[in-house]
Amino acid sequence: MEAIKKQATKLREQVAKQQQAVLRHLGHFSNEDITVDEAELQCHQKLQDLYISTKAAKHLQRNIVRGIEGFIATSSKLLEIARKLADDCCKYGAESQTTDSSLARAALQFGKSHKLMEDERETLLGILGEQVSNM
Repeated sequence: MEAIKKQATKLREQVAKQQQAVLRHLGHFSNEDITVDEAELQCHQKLQDLYISTKAAKHLQRNIVRGIEGFIATSSKLLEIARKLADDCCKYGAESQTTDSSLARAALQFGKSHKLMEDERETLLGILGEQVSNM
């Protein structure tokens, strides 16, 4: 661990010397010495780290949005299929009520409850869609 710290200090010093040389070459064409203090180097490093983490967060956000959009598209297709099933169950249950069938009553109840669930799913997908469009 100590060797790593020494190596990091050595690299930091090399970077500082290189930065001074670049500053001397680009910013000041005279031979006056430029002193770059440690606080300024740390501030610069923190800004670079912030830029890198912000860029990574932006990519992560983009990937999350793509994933949610895919989820919404898939769920919308599933919603259509489930609604068709619920409608068919309700239709079967309503048409078969005259025979006093337990299956008809169960199908009707299943269809009604499934319609309610799909309404809730549609609301959820709408909320997710709004959140994604606001990102």
